[in-house]
Amino acid sequence: MSISPGSRGGAVLAAAALLALATGCGPGADEPAGSAGTTSRPVKDTTISAEPGERFTLTVDQNVSTREYWYLVDPQPDSSVLVSRGQDDTSDSGDDPMAGAGSRLTFTFEAKGEGTTRFTLLHCTFTTCQGNTSTLPPGTTGPSATPDTGAPSPSPAPERITYTVTVG
Repeated sequence: MSISPGSRGGAVLAAAALLALATGCGPGADEPAGSAGTTSRPVKDTTISAEPGERFTLTVDQNVSTREYWYLVDPQPDSSVLVSRGQDDTSDSGDDPMAGAGSRLTFTFEAKGEGTTRFTLLHCTFTTCQGNTSTLPPGTTGPSATPDTGAPSPSPAPERITYTVTVG
């Protein structure tokens, strides 16, 4: 059996590709080794237990075209117990966002150290908040001002969901 120089080069390339794949499968620099096991939690499950290093997500529906937004607001979690790892907004219409289409906003958290902490998600709609944008929560979380229609009726207050997280 003879090996031509071309086939040896191909074998070297294949070996290099396999090595790249094998070394690329580990966690990234800012991800703990256990991050592959991120748990998705139901939004209405407001009491959460986690172990140090565990990540979990909360996913909500929103539609920015109708001024419907979710925010992480005070009380913020105690950073020695729980850290926010950011948000990811995924369009319901797939890779090509469409005007008027909703999206799913996922908040990611990582349990850091033993203890108990609380945090709140605020749900604003065009009738419940004013002065807010997609990245800026409202200055106040009380009801929005009611348009002057002659009949005073208070706007509903925005929805607030407060979570209690115990790490240990």
